[in-house]
Amino acid sequence: MWLAEPVKQSPVQPSVALWMKLELLQATGSFKARGAFNKALALPTEDLQRGLITASGGNHGLAVGYVGSLLKVPTTICLPTNVNPDKAEKLKSYGAKVSIEGATWLDSNKNALEIAEAEGLTYIHPFADPLVAAGQGTIALEILQQVPQIDTILVAIGGGGLITGIATAAKAIKPSIRIIGIEPVGAQTLKASLDAGEVVTLPKISTAAVTLAAGRTDVFNFDIIRQHVDEVVIVSDDDMRHAARWLWSEFAIAAELSGAASAAALFNSSVKVKSGENVCALICGAGRDGLA
Repeated sequence: MWLAEPVKQSPVQPSVALWMKLELLQATGSFKARGAFNKALALPTEDLQRGLITASGGNHGLAVGYVGSLLKVPTTICLPTNVNPDKAEKLKSYGAKVSIEGATWLDSNKNALEIAEAEGLTYIHPFADPLVAAGQGTIALEILQQVPQIDTILVAIGGGGLITGIATAAKAIKPSIRIIGIEPVGAQTLKASLDAGEVVTLPKISTAAVTLAAGRTDVFNFDIIRQHVDEVVIVSDDDMRHAARWLWSEFAIAAELSGAASAAALFNSSVKVKSGENVCALICGAGRDGLA
């Protein structure tokens, strides 16, 4: 899902070709259905039929709820208290059971694991699962099939599943490609872990970009990101709002804050680009919070 050609009203110098991968046009409004379907369809029938459960800032939950509605299996989605209310209502329209508890994804995940054990449900991790990450990695296959001259891919990071899949696939196809992750100032989950040389839990999360506020990655993701991601840069919430308004005013693209993070990293110049470079910004999620 692309704009058909490079963006003319680019936030970087005209000599740089900016392409946008519009994953906000996917079912449920983000890339997350890729990973959720890949995982669910690989499950043994008995595991699938007893019901699925996950914890999410919103988008992965929507994907699992959507998958459950199509495969006709029950789903339970655990969300933090700061979830976008529209996403919670959409989940209910899919027939999902919604449990809202805790201030962060880490709290919601604890809730999900407890319910899964008590009720015998099949838990799907939003990022620390090879099949989920592989599903997200299909984005890289499409990018390099459609525009093989791409030099750099910009990817927002929450828990790390998206960039894990994209970096693995992209580097396998084109080892010279640059993969750059983007995190909010108030949720530097991977940056803090990379700086420490090990997975760390953030003591505090302070960002309005709820879907980027995991607070802790997993060793599975960390090891792959450390090996295949070239750099992780930081953007502020205001940077993301500015980028979201640009996407809306120029292209009528309604991106949530996380969806605008890749463009924000170009606007605030945290990503350094060269003349003649082909850059792909992944617009990963739809929403109205970026326009508030």
